[in-house]
Amino acid sequence: MRDGDTVVFCEVKARQSDRFGTPAEAVERHKRERYVNIARDFLMRAGEDVAVRFDVIEVTEEGVNHIPAAFVAGE
Repeated sequence: MRDGDTVVFCEVKARQSDRFGTPAEAVERHKRERYVNIARDFLMRAGEDVAVRFDVIEVTEEGVNHIPAAFVAGE
């Protein structure tokens, strides 16, 4: 999606409980690296040179929590 001039890649994670951690905690290093590589490929194919942001959207029994800039490339 886009937020102004920024291309935003979102990971939506759902959990029924936080017994094994929050949904955002499930977006571990290897998943973040995978999403960064997907974003690079997408932008290269699209011929875009724009700002990028990686968000996480948590879905729990309590509701939805949007975490903008949940991680950055290279983190």
